[in-house]
Amino acid sequence: MTISFSMIRGVFAAILLGLTVSACGYNTIPTAEEQAKAKWADVQNNYQRRADLIPNLVATVQGYAKQEKDVLTSVVEARAKATQIRIDASQLSDPEKLKQFQDAQSQLSGALGRLLAVSENYPELKSNQNFLALQSQLEGTENRIAVARRDYIQAVQQYNTELKTFPGRIWAMLLYSSYKEMAQFTVDEKTMTVPTVNFN
Repeated sequence: MTISFSMIRGVFAAILLGLTVSACGYNTIPTAEEQAKAKWADVQNNYQRRADLIPNLVATVQGYAKQEKDVLTSVVEARAKATQIRIDASQLSDPEKLKQFQDAQSQLSGALGRLLAVSENYPELKSNQNFLALQSQLEGTENRIAVARRDYIQAVQQYNTELKTFPGRIWAMLLYSSYKEMAQFTVDEKTMTVPTVNFN
């Protein structure tokens, strides 16, 4: 079998086309979307971790500060509301859903802040080992939440920018028309502040 010049040219053209497509950003949009979704999963996991700590924290505080029933109730109710609002990756392009999630988490942050402030009035509670351990875990979780939010915001910004700029805009029009911009996860400055948990 003889190899003709046109066959060699065809193979070379196919290889060149493959290299060109792989280097031109063809996969950038789906890759950026998957990265943003993964960062969102981190955000949700960290919020869930915080929600999981709350029942033990409330039970510990309740043992020492039963008269603070209103504060304890507000924490429990805020936790229930925050854990009911879930956003899966397919809903990340809906700013209203994301705002509902953010509002519920902000309410929970506020309720936790009030609970921790009330605990200042109970020296026995502040020295309780279980409470100190929970306080430390909560502080670490709040820091993880802040990092996860930052990483998600950066990933969404990269994804949304890819949809709007060249050559991503071309690929979006040609092949990824169903891909929508993701909603930005923004939080008021006051809710970005980690609750004060210093019990010294």
